Amino acid sequence: MSSPEIASLSWGQMKVKGCSTTYKDCKVWPGGSRTWDWRETGTNHSPGVQPADLEEVVKKGVKTLVIGRGMSEALQVPPSTVDYLKKNGIDVLVLQTEKAVEEYNALAARGVKVGGVFHSTC
Repeated sequence: MSSPEIASLSWGQMKVKGCSTTYKDCKVWPGGSRTWDWRETGTNHSPGVQPADLEEVVKKGVKTLVIGRGMSEALQVPPSTVDYLKKNGIDVLVLQTEKAVEEYNALAARGVKVGGVFHSTC
């Protein structure tokens, strides 16, 4: 199963190829995607992305996980979150969201088992 392409990104809106939903923030993995609802884990811009935000994507067997920190990189990614991924044998890229989407799509196009979590506003 391949990772779906992110078809479009603009402020507050993301579309994933093959999915009719427009996301504000989203999670993607080989074979699927869904809304990334920060309320599920109590996530805020600071301290930022928690292992609990990534667990679902990690369980899909990804080899690389891309984190989009927002258009202005307001979303923090603490070292403990990066460590969690590395301890699970997962390569991690933490980037501004437009760059993160470019990198994610490039990896997906090469057939890498890549997942991502992306914040599409600040």
